[in-house]
Amino acid sequence: MTVQPSDSILIVDFGSQVTQLIARRVREAGVYSEVAPFNRAVEAFERLQPKGIILSGGPASVTTEQSPRAPQFLFEAGVPVLGICYGQQLMAEQLGGKVVTGDHSEFGRAFIEIKEECALFDGLWAIGDKHQVWMSHGDKVDAIPPGFRIVAQSAGAPFAATADEARKFYGVQFHPEVVHTPDGAKLLANFVHRVCGLSGDWTMAEFRATKIQEIREQVGSGRVICGLSGGVDSAVAAVLIHEAIGHQLTCVFVDHGLMRHGEAEQVVSLFRNHYNIPLVHVDVEDLFLGGLAGVTDPEAKRKFIGKTFIDVFETEAKKVGGADFLAQGTLYPDVIESVSFTGGPSVTIKSHHNVGGLPERMNMKLVEPLRELFKDEVRELGRELGLPEAFVGRHPFPGPGLAIRIPGEVTKERCDILRKADLIYLEEIRNAGLYDAIWQAFAVLLPVRTVGVMGDGRTYDNVCALRAVTSTDGMTADIYPFDAAFLSRVATRIINEVRGINRVVYDYTSKPPGTIEWE
Repeated sequence: MTVQPSDSILIVDFGSQVTQLIARRVREAGVYSEVAPFNRAVEAFERLQPKGIILSGGPASVTTEQSPRAPQFLFEAGVPVLGICYGQQLMAEQLGGKVVTGDHSEFGRAFIEIKEECALFDGLWAIGDKHQVWMSHGDKVDAIPPGFRIVAQSAGAPFAATADEARKFYGVQFHPEVVHTPDGAKLLANFVHRVCGLSGDWTMAEFRATKIQEIREQVGSGRVICGLSGGVDSAVAAVLIHEAIGHQLTCVFVDHGLMRHGEAEQVVSLFRNHYNIPLVHVDVEDLFLGGLAGVTDPEAKRKFIGKTFIDVFETEAKKVGGADFLAQGTLYPDVIESVSFTGGPSVTIKSHHNVGGLPERMNMKLVEPLRELFKDEVRELGRELGLPEAFVGRHPFPGPGLAIRIPGEVTKERCDILRKADLIYLEEIRNAGLYDAIWQAFAVLLPVRTVGVMGDGRTYDNVCALRAVTSTDGMTADIYPFDAAFLSRVATRIINEVRGINRVVYDYTSKPPGTIEWE
C-alpha cells in the first residue's frame, strides 16, 4: 500500500542519471510524483491514475532497434505528456517524426531562442528571448510529428522545444530538472499547473494524515519494532509510527560507542522523555570496540559493524517478543535505485546497515512509512511531527559512525579525541551561522603523527583533518569555502583544547573525485 493523492504526475524512467531530480522538482511545485521504469509504466499509470506524464532522459539512442520505447498506451491515455531529452526524441519517433545522430554533440550550457508562444513558457519566456539551458545529447529530432510545431531552437538543436497544444504533448531537448537550467523548475511547474491543471496543494500535513491511517490499516493490532540508529530517518519513522499506533511500537537503540558527542544521550532523552516511546537502550560499546581492535581495512570495519549491529538488534528484539513488523527508514531514492530502468535488479541496490537481512531472519513484515519521501521531505515531515530543529536539521551521519572517520585502527582513546575535535568544529560553524548552509561537516583523525612545539616542549601527536561540503543530495559535493580566519580559529581551539592533536588541516577535495567521507 502506498500514498496515492488524487492528483499526481507519473515520471517514466529511461535510465537518466537525473530522473530523481524531475520527481523532486514536481514535488517542489506541490504535486505528488512517482518514478516508474518504462516497462512498468502502464502498471504504474493504472495504479496512480496520474493527471500528467513526464518521459525522462536516458543513455540509449532512439536510432537503434534495441533502445527502450514508451508504451503506446501513454500517448493514448488522454493526459498531457512532457518528453525531456531522450523522452522528446522518443515521442517524436513514436508519433511519426524522425530522430538522427547529430553532426556534433551538445553537452553543457547552451542558449535557446524562443520562437513561438507555448503553455510551458506562459508568464516566463517571451518570443525572441534567449535563455540558458543545459543540454546533454548526441542525437536530435530531425522532423517533428504531425500536429507539433517548433517553439524554441538552439545552435545544436533546431527542435530544442516542440509542442502539440491540441493533445497537450510537449518536448524539450534540454534538461529543465537540473540547476544549470535556471528557469527549469518554473517550466516544470508550468507543466503541472498550467498544462495539467493541478493546484499544487500536496502538503506534508496531508502526507502525515494519510500515512498514519495507512500504518493503522497495515499493522492492525500487531506490534512493531524499530531500530534507531540515531539518525533523522529512523527517528522520524519511529515518531510517525508511534503517532499512528502508540505503545504497539517498541524502539531498540543499539549504542555502539561510535556516535558524536552527546548523541546517544539525546536519542534516549528524546524518545523516553519527550515522546514517551518505549525504548530499549543497549550499551555495547565494549563489544564493538573490542571487535574493531587491530582492524584497519575500511570495508572490514563496515562489515563487522553491520553484522554486529544486526546480531545485537536481533537478540534485543527477541527479548521484546511478539513483534509482527519491523520498521525501516527506507527513503524514496533507495526505492528507485533498487530497481534499474530496465526493470531488473540494479547494481546499486542499497541495504541499511542496521536492519539489513533482518525481516527474513526474524520472519517479520516491513513497515516503511518514509518510502515515498526524499531526504529533505523527511526533514519537513520531522518538523511537521514536532521534532526539535536541532535533531531534524542535523547533518547526515554514517551508519558505521566515527569508525570511518578514524582511518586505521579504532580505539576508545581515538574516538574520544575525535569527538572533542568534532564538537569544537561544529560549535564554531554554528557560532558563525553557517551550519544550515553546509550539507555535512566533520573532523577526521588521521593515522599520522607530526612533530610540534607547544610551550617549551616538543610534541609528537595526531593530525586532525576538517571536512565541509555543500550538496543537494550527497551524490556530488563542493567544498565549503571557509575564510582563513575561521579555519585558523578552529585549528587554534582544537590544538589548545584537545590533548593528542597538534596539527589541523582542511580537505579541499570535491566529490568527485573524492568521496564525502574518508573511508
